Amino acid sequence: DEGFAWLQAPVAPERRYPGPPLSYADILRRFAYADPRDLLGLVEGWRQLIQLTGATLVLADHGPTAVLAARSLGVPVMLFSNGFTVPPRRAPLPNMRPWLPLEEAQLGAIDAHVLDSVNRVLAHYGAPGLARLCDLFDVAEEALLTYPELDHYADRGPASYWGSLPQADAAFPPPWPEGTGPRLFAYLRQETPNWQGVLAALAANSALRAVVYFPDLAATDRQRFSRPGLVFVDQPVDIGRAAREADGAITYASLATTTAFLLAGKPLLLMPAHLEQFLLARRVAEMGAGLCINPDQPAGDLSPALVTLLGNPLLAENARAFARKYAAFGQERVVANLVRRVRELCNRDDLS
Repeated sequence: DEGFAWLQAPVAPERRYPGPPLSYADILRRFAYADPRDLLGLVEGWRQLIQLTGATLVLADHGPTAVLAARSLGVPVMLFSNGFTVPPRRAPLPNMRPWLPLEEAQLGAIDAHVLDSVNRVLAHYGAPGLARLCDLFDVAEEALLTYPELDHYADRGPASYWGSLPQADAAFPPPWPEGTGPRLFAYLRQETPNWQGVLAALAANSALRAVVYFPDLAATDRQRFSRPGLVFVDQPVDIGRAAREADGAITYASLATTTAFLLAGKPLLLMPAHLEQFLLARRVAEMGAGLCINPDQPAGDLSPALVTLLGNPLLAENARAFARKYAAFGQERVVANLVRRVRELCNRDDLS
């Protein structure tokens, strides 16, 4: 309705390697970067899209191959990232599973494999090669749309943090049950580890007033865990309002919801399913503003975790400290700053 044209991005099937990805380079090599011929096909697809649109700037959330294609064309790029999708500028790219001891040589070999494919593609188009794989992210502007405490890479070093984007508008207020007990908001998905344990703990704690948004929860499960004081909702609620009114939250560690509750000074119990979510949850736990349940370990009975979440004053105080620190950092300003910077880059002749 706003007049945007939507185009299909080039895609590639995942190439299987033993074990989980160890670094950002390891993710890339699983998606076409292991073979320069596969990568060339993707880059050519992106080049055609950039040329078809006549773009003078590529604004990329997570599109490393679009960034590579723009580099081959000499088109400037502005990255806006939650942190996970733009690794630190170091070679080799760092271990994304810091709890696993890895040799630098192992990470370096992955970097070298991917870098070779990238440089072969750049050479095909007569563009200068990269000295290091991390140089792919040497762009006209990088906007980290998060806060230092929530950066997935704890040891990134100096960087420009812009703050978080505001929540999407939602008119549906959280329908808190009547009563005087603590209010708890839960946002879960089928992929959330041990979601049954979460609902069982909520159902067992009759003092809690809980609102649960769980897309596609089966009617039988809803009936099984229902009780007075526990409300299931079928549509997204106003997360900002829920964060202001709740005493805490249980989520699968999405960045937007996690940030909203921290900016409201509320602690969280985080149930991550994926690596990106787990790294964020670890940062919140390290900050002392929440609890992280390791998805690779049996969660067991989660009732004690609920008691800790709502009863440990240090969790609440650390969450409030985060909120105080960024109280004057209006999220609406982030959008205005992004748009302003996009306009500036589009009008800079020296970048093209």
